[in-house]
Amino acid sequence: MFKKILVANRGEIALRVIRTCREMGISTVAVYSTADKDSLHVRFADEAVCIGPPASSASYLNIPNIIAAAEITNADAIHPGYGFLSENAEFSRICEEYGIKFIGPSPNMINKMGDKATAKATMKQAGVPTIPGSEGLLQSVASGLSIAKKVGYPVILKATAGGGGKGMRIVKDESGFQKAWDEARREASASFGNDGLYLEKFVEEPRHIEIQIVGDKNGRACHLSERDCSIQRRHQKLLEETPSPFMDQELRDKMGKAAIAGAEAISYEGAGTIEFLVDKHRNFYFMEMNTRIQVEHPITEEVTNFDLIKEQIKVAVGVTISGENYYPTMHAIECRINAEDPAHNFRPCPGKITNLHLPGGHGVRVDSHVYAGYTIPPNYDSMIAKLIVSGQDREDAIKRMKRALQEFIIEGINTTIPFHIKLMDDPKFRSGDFTTAFMDSFDLSDISDYVQI
Repeated sequence: MFKKILVANRGEIALRVIRTCREMGISTVAVYSTADKDSLHVRFADEAVCIGPPASSASYLNIPNIIAAAEITNADAIHPGYGFLSENAEFSRICEEYGIKFIGPSPNMINKMGDKATAKATMKQAGVPTIPGSEGLLQSVASGLSIAKKVGYPVILKATAGGGGKGMRIVKDESGFQKAWDEARREASASFGNDGLYLEKFVEEPRHIEIQIVGDKNGRACHLSERDCSIQRRHQKLLEETPSPFMDQELRDKMGKAAIAGAEAISYEGAGTIEFLVDKHRNFYFMEMNTRIQVEHPITEEVTNFDLIKEQIKVAVGVTISGENYYPTMHAIECRINAEDPAHNFRPCPGKITNLHLPGGHGVRVDSHVYAGYTIPPNYDSMIAKLIVSGQDREDAIKRMKRALQEFIIEGINTTIPFHIKLMDDPKFRSGDFTTAFMDSFDLSDISDYVQI
């Protein structure tokens, strides 16, 4: 087992990893930017090293500084969390070169899944259903128009190096293709330094459903069932739940089998997620693979009683998995609590938290790094907490989530808590009748009426 793990991340996920390491008897090293010097992950780790100024490019994305921190503290492994360098093949390769275990997949695996066009081709070869579209990257507008005509409109243009909805444009007809092409390429180039695009048939009325998988060094994988991530805004997830209210056992088994086939096709090692779009007829299509732990992993943990961070560490040290698949025994929901103002188009709202009360009680979990007096820096993602509840069924979980949200007091800044309280009362959400377009018609005009206790 590892003696010391450096956590190459910040905020709640860094604290989450540190907690599991402490339970396993593993020492930890936190790295932090000057903006994060007062964060809880810095306080709770056994050691902490400042790796640069607030800008991510100079700190949490600064590979030489992170490797230097690992060397001076004698860390024998690095856990990258999610975001930042978690899916960076070069970082994985450099860790290997310096004799430091990267707790995640190999550079080759990351490369195979990191480029979306390559990932799609790999999954198609493994027999995983894929959305009709271009074979690889589009070489020109003309080739895109030709393929769009063949698969039928609407289509969607996607950046091959994309993420978070950047470099994506829906094209409803031929007349809008050129404009969408130009906009997607510009955005992809600015966001990722790569303007490569590919094209897919746009799946109408889709659900965004992902399968959690774990693979070991022998190339064997298992799945831990699904998470429904359809409640999202501008391709950013707001709420996740498991099991999905849309799924039945037959579809769950089919998607789980496909996810395992995809993971084993690349001999995937570690925790990862195969993401699918599922249409209203329950046809499912591979969308992408995330070669890391996901933000929403706690809901899977709550319904399967399975510590995914611990499993990541065990697999990284060479422990083999049983091969058993895991299915939910309860229902769990996660609300992402962001420092944003939902009354003003979810405008970021950094600043000082003057008062904080966390909800509690049976079936309630809060993953967060903030506290009363903590100042949220403007330099990073606006998520400051994850509220996770579990219940015997979906109705039970929704009632518990509403109660917990009403108890969750954060003063000094605006947050998305009022939005989530309203969401719990929404008839379409409560019925489970929603798609990824849910937020397009969600009324935020009265959001200030939804307040905590």
